[in-house]
Amino acid sequence: MKGLEAAATAGIVGGRPDLNLQVLSHVSQDEIAEMGRFLQNCTMQVLPAHNGKVFYILVTLSAMGHTAICEIVDFHTNITCIQQDGQCLFKRENGQAAQPAQTDRSCLNVEEIVAFADCLSPEDVAPVLERQIAYNTAISQEGMRGGWGAEVGRTLLDLYGENVPVRLRAVAAADSDARMNGCELPVIIVSGSGNQGMTASLPVIAYSEVIGASHDTLLRALAVSDLITIHQKTGIGRLSAFCGATSAGCGAACGIAYLDGGRADLISRTIINTLGICSGMVCDGAKSSCAAKIAAAVDAGLNGYQMAKAYLGFAAGEGIIGSNVEQTIENVGRMARYGMRETDAEILNIMLGL
Repeated sequence: MKGLEAAATAGIVGGRPDLNLQVLSHVSQDEIAEMGRFLQNCTMQVLPAHNGKVFYILVTLSAMGHTAICEIVDFHTNITCIQQDGQCLFKRENGQAAQPAQTDRSCLNVEEIVAFADCLSPEDVAPVLERQIAYNTAISQEGMRGGWGAEVGRTLLDLYGENVPVRLRAVAAADSDARMNGCELPVIIVSGSGNQGMTASLPVIAYSEVIGASHDTLLRALAVSDLITIHQKTGIGRLSAFCGATSAGCGAACGIAYLDGGRADLISRTIINTLGICSGMVCDGAKSSCAAKIAAAVDAGLNGYQMAKAYLGFAAGEGIIGSNVEQTIENVGRMARYGMRETDAEILNIMLGL
């Protein structure tokens, strides 16, 4: 089962609202069968909101003469209104969340991220990053076994063999092959996205194995990759027509550069080059082709890194390239956050057949 109708049905039949972002993690086989019956017997309609909000969900259910409404705004768990039979049961004033949608990221910049990775205590980040390693590696291995989606990861290895750049692209793509096509193994997200969490981590993990990096060095490199990804995504916003794999593929290349001994200067040039290569890929929903987009983003990151190592790159003023890395990141964020709003709306219209 795929699509918004199936997703809504899964929440209605088998959702556990107390689990927040893991709301569908405990759906049983009996509930899956019930979902199929629900989809056959329930009339459902999906429409764009056209209210100017980037993230907006309004669900209305009617049954046995009663109606219930739930509204979600700005981020996935921010319920702003609940009504039953026209009576307001819950309303958040001005639609604002009780807590900020995300942490304060104003301190993030490339130099500070690299400095943080150099001085962090591995035991402080291990509970988060070791779980990222374990969970994301497990679903990547499942994707490599095949049978999921378009099998992009396996196809890359079958076509081009086991050289290192192909391996780095394939492990991230295989993860998405499985996740986008029904595999129930959990993943560790970055910037609210499972695909970004997988893309930012798996190439770094795979490369650390190739070069025999220590576990502590891997944790530092993952901190670089995750934080560079988050830094880029902050200016883009929570949702955009800009494919988040671009940011994560760039982050992964920075983590790889860190493993090779590169620091702020080399990592900055890697970011500029990568964003100059692939800052145009659109997001048209979560589905099988995400795996191929991830492979393309990782490839762009690796190209950007190799160019940076050779002191080759794109100059300020060439398109979206700014005078330095922070200006370039800001330019991409501006393009994605504001310039692609109409693209986002039009993609939704296409997906809904309007």
